[in-house]
Amino acid sequence: MNQNSFRNLQLNLSGLNFWLTLLGIVWILGSLGLGWLVKSFLILLGLIIITPVIAFFVFRWWLQRNLVEAACPVCAYELTGINGTELRCPNCSEPLKVEQGQFLRLTPPGTVDVQAVDISQEQPLERPNFLSSEMMDGSTGGTTIDVSARAIDN
Repeated sequence: MNQNSFRNLQLNLSGLNFWLTLLGIVWILGSLGLGWLVKSFLILLGLIIITPVIAFFVFRWWLQRNLVEAACPVCAYELTGINGTELRCPNCSEPLKVEQGQFLRLTPPGTVDVQAVDISQEQPLERPNFLSSEMMDGSTGGTTIDVSARAIDN
């Protein structure tokens, strides 16, 4: 016996009943002069659907402008932060502030921030002899170290 015969054909319309009922209610409200209610409901439904999509793209745009990925100025550890916030480096625990796309050290007012400068040497330095007669009279032993410091006002 063929199971695909027309006698065994059943139509499953259970999902269609909901849509037919909804269409009937909308048609009755429209014919009674309450079409404004249906339109306002559809506008509200559209706003509920489109608002999260717009918010997602606005958040991505804001994050792209304010997310900073740079190195810690103290230990060169790669960090991520948001402009205008303060955080601590997880590597060296230095308090940092994120400003204008870079990380800056948070230092109390009056702190002098010193940056070391590498000076290339033409001849190797000799280790000073602390027992020599030159050191007894107050000279430096012939080794010169050039240091430059700059005070940064916060």
